[in-house]
Amino acid sequence: MNLADLGAIVLVNMVGALTPGPDIVLITRTATKSRKHALATTAGIHVGVLFWCTLTVLGAAALLHAFPWILEFVQIIGGAWILWMGISMIRGGIKERNNPPADTEEAEARLGSLRSAFVKGLTTNLSNPKIVLFLAALVAPLLPPAPSIGVAVIVIAALFFSSLIIFVTLSLVISTQRVRQALLRAGPYIDIAAGLFFLVASLFLFTRGVTGLLEIY
Repeated sequence: MNLADLGAIVLVNMVGALTPGPDIVLITRTATKSRKHALATTAGIHVGVLFWCTLTVLGAAALLHAFPWILEFVQIIGGAWILWMGISMIRGGIKERNNPPADTEEAEARLGSLRSAFVKGLTTNLSNPKIVLFLAALVAPLLPPAPSIGVAVIVIAALFFSSLIIFVTLSLVISTQRVRQALLRAGPYIDIAAGLFFLVASLFLFTRGVTGLLEIY
């Protein structure tokens, strides 16, 4: 693999990372309340990213092609989880609208522990297998047919860190004190909007999973 191919993989991955989806929405919603929680969420998301990237580089695309029902089940289970997340966000937003936080410190405290933020990031990412489909369609063709361990490690690291840089930057920019203070009153509506997005995403995943299983069987 040459540097041009590696650069193309990184560029395609960064464009994909910026595509609006549950991960981006979760980071944005969290960063408007707390920098620490946004970074913890980013860490969780990227444990998931590392998992999906490793599977893709090591041949998960071929496995999913041979056993498509695996992907469909992941989409159904993931859709159910994202649905629960969406409902929780909407309920939390409605509750917060009736009892808004007094300041940014209280808004941060209401997010719970950093561990909880990490788990939400991890489970949200693992619930959405679109990254495998994306990588399989756009990145896998740029890989050698049988990459060596060294090449695989380099590609996985390039995918991981290029995505991580984008999410950390997004977290830091949105979570500045000035931005958080400006968005404090909008917090409940941001939660409700994020919840609605998660509901739509969950229905999309669940429908694709069920439809795919019906087509298989």
